[in-house]
Amino acid sequence: MADTNDDLNFKRAIALSLRQENPFQSDLERAIALSLEQEKPIQPDEVIALDDDEDETAASPGEEPQTAIENQASTNLNSMLGLNRKAMEEERLSRKRKAASISPPPPRKAPKTASTAPATKAVTKFNNLTIPTSDPSSLAKPATTTPDTKGLIFPLGTIKKTWAFRHARVGNDIKIEEILQRSTLTLAVLSSFQWDVEWLLTKVDIRNTKVVMVMQAHDEATKSQYRQETSSMTNLQLCFPSMEGQIRCMHSKLMLLSHPGYLRVVVPTANLVPYDWGEDGIMENSAFIIDLPRLKEGQSTAEEEMTFFGRELIYFLKAMGLDPTIIQSIYKFDFSATSDLAFVHTIGGVHTGDAWRRTGYCGLGRAIKELNLQTEHNIDIEYVTSSMGSLNFDFISSIYLAAQGDDGTIEIERRIPLRSKAKKDLPARLKATNEREQLIKILQAHFRIYFPTNETVANSTGGKDCGGTVCVQSKGYYASTFPKELLRDCKSVRNGMLMHNKMIFVRHHTTTDTSKDWAYVGSANCSESAWGRLVKGPNPKSPKLNCCNWECGVIVPLRRMTADATRMVAAWECRSEDGGRRGLEMFEGKVPVPMQYPGELYGGKAPWFFAQHGDLSDANDGDLSNANEDWGSS
Repeated sequence: MADTNDDLNFKRAIALSLRQENPFQSDLERAIALSLEQEKPIQPDEVIALDDDEDETAASPGEEPQTAIENQASTNLNSMLGLNRKAMEEERLSRKRKAASISPPPPRKAPKTASTAPATKAVTKFNNLTIPTSDPSSLAKPATTTPDTKGLIFPLGTIKKTWAFRHARVGNDIKIEEILQRSTLTLAVLSSFQWDVEWLLTKVDIRNTKVVMVMQAHDEATKSQYRQETSSMTNLQLCFPSMEGQIRCMHSKLMLLSHPGYLRVVVPTANLVPYDWGEDGIMENSAFIIDLPRLKEGQSTAEEEMTFFGRELIYFLKAMGLDPTIIQSIYKFDFSATSDLAFVHTIGGVHTGDAWRRTGYCGLGRAIKELNLQTEHNIDIEYVTSSMGSLNFDFISSIYLAAQGDDGTIEIERRIPLRSKAKKDLPARLKATNEREQLIKILQAHFRIYFPTNETVANSTGGKDCGGTVCVQSKGYYASTFPKELLRDCKSVRNGMLMHNKMIFVRHHTTTDTSKDWAYVGSANCSESAWGRLVKGPNPKSPKLNCCNWECGVIVPLRRMTADATRMVAAWECRSEDGGRRGLEMFEGKVPVPMQYPGELYGGKAPWFFAQHGDLSDANDGDLSNANEDWGSS
């Protein structure tokens, strides 16, 4: 999507960053350094907004972060939490040894230079945190492209792999430091399923940056506890999306990063934990990134003029319960560069009326139509997932039809006659049965799910100890309805890496027009928990959509990334002689394809079952064993 010059500049900057020393240091050294930093006074009653521009003379986006630690007397930051440094460190180490985990633990013999902090629960306790310093050895210098005249690095948007320790940088990856741009970051809205808050606060300057954490809390007691534990950190606010009713998981990953001249929107597949961002060289992810310029003082985008991307982003943020002041400030940025992108989401809960068309897989189909990517022709789908629910062909059919542009209407109209036993419905039932059988044949030929085998996980850099957020349950997999023939072994093109990616690559099979091919990157795994299920509502003509999870992602059309004639020719040359696709070559250089393609059939191999090696209820990354439970009549 970004032009060729941007990519070349990005590679040069990366080459410079490789000259830096390894950015890791021991926990003890960091803890000692924390007490040396002077705390900046903060205003507890300050209103937070994305357009809050405190420092008009702030450094440019490409400027390196501050690397000097002030050597002067300072306030002991531990005192604000009632702890001295020694007691804090001893308690922290004890807590790390005892804590249960839903995340992959480090390898048994992790490299000394890699981050070996143990995995954390979905939400980390706050009560023993301090405000970190900008330690020069713990921060990598940004490897970015040269900003444009407005200071934007990714004005058209891009998709990058996460950086991976021990793997060469070739221009298509990015570090979390390069995403956050700590030195000019004024406000960060961060949404994640898993958190390592202690690690995160080494990446964000909480003294000078306002931070809103959007996280999961199932009850008021938990919310109250988290608020109490962070009450001294007045630059930090917490947001808790609804977890009522059938909602089980706040799984979305989203960043809104406000800088003096622009808003950076990031939709990663990664949680806010170090191993998801490559610091152990074990797990890899991907991220969509776009920089949107700030409008001139006094200007704002009218609600009716906001792009589809912007409208759906705001709709999602409102549903999550984000501060209205922050939401309103979004209109002070120029979203015109998102006109041919789509922000898609799953909002937890039950959706009726017209709301069901706007979220889950129904919203996916609606977005495909909005971008004019719909088709009646067969399409090829490659779905890269780190977790699978109890899959069946009904669910796979709903995703396939949505990728063609169906908002759920075709899928439910086919499904309803199949459940009827009335004689009068026999013709419709026979027709629906025939259509279903034909669609299954299409899926068997054109839908592939990439998930690692047990062998692939065992042979990875971290081995079986690090497969915790990659999971499927044996009970679901060995069910007669599980579409095993769709599975392909998921092996990274970066040798030894496991994947936490959630990506979809869609190509049109029978047309020569590549302009309708597209990719998805986001938080949604291949499961009904992630995309929802449409069923009949109280009114037969008004269905309802049931959603277990909160999810979000971005649809990026290939045409956006092949704007010039040369690239269009390159995409055309990826075709085989009979007019079909050879593979995913047309995405290379535009959307990083993370897996080896085409993936190997499972044959007699088994997928990776984390339940055999740990407590799956704590490691499913948002997909539960009863993901396909009976939602009611349909």
